[in-house]
Amino acid sequence: MRNRPARAPRFHLDAELRSGARAALPEHAAHHALRVLRLRPGDEIVLFDGLGGEYQGVLAAAGRGGLAAEVGAWRDIERESPLAAILVQGISSGERMDLTIQKAVELGATAIQPVFTERSVVRLAAERARNRLEHWRRVAIAACEQCGRNRLPAVRAPLALAEYCARPDDASLRLLLAPEAKAALRDSVGCMKSTVALAAGPESGFTAAEEAMLAAAGFVAVRLGARVLRTETAALAALAALNALAGDY
Repeated sequence: MRNRPARAPRFHLDAELRSGARAALPEHAAHHALRVLRLRPGDEIVLFDGLGGEYQGVLAAAGRGGLAAEVGAWRDIERESPLAAILVQGISSGERMDLTIQKAVELGATAIQPVFTERSVVRLAAERARNRLEHWRRVAIAACEQCGRNRLPAVRAPLALAEYCARPDDASLRLLLAPEAKAALRDSVGCMKSTVALAAGPESGFTAAEEAMLAAAGFVAVRLGARVLRTETAALAALAALNALAGDY
């Protein structure tokens, strides 16, 4: 007897979903369903379009026409954090950036703004930047499929830090993670009301000039304990702490 997954696998479809319809799974999702998860027609799945809520589904066919699913009942289920957090992340290299985006999505970030900084190791030309952005968005979708979120966070096109600071996000609190800051993260949470923007540097952090630029844009420098955290740890530790303070845990 074939082992069934303990939880129905989830698939995001960038298409209008409605109960009673049949929806085609994109090629990468079909490959994952058939080759990785070993699903077969008749298996139960969950479908979501990223705009809220989810649909029950059943795999319907596997053949030359690809893999399709019968769309079942819609369920008004949300798993969003009570904290709306925007992560302004200095672009780091390869797997570090992927990990940061993946875990930030799992921790409930509502948007991720990659920024180029003076110390960013990665330099992306136009075509490569577009390809990397699509890759990051696929990472975010996969994280939503795994963690149960039914709303896709925005992974925005990369900007130069100066360009972002000229038009920062409208947030009730803007925090800059800085190991040398005098204030601790907990000292600023009293100002946390709706949206929080959180700035984290790349591998070698922000320069002094960039920290001054962020301060001019309304960011308050805070530290996370006595230890210096890696770029792929700092933002995630801050998101987890803020979520706990916001009542998500």
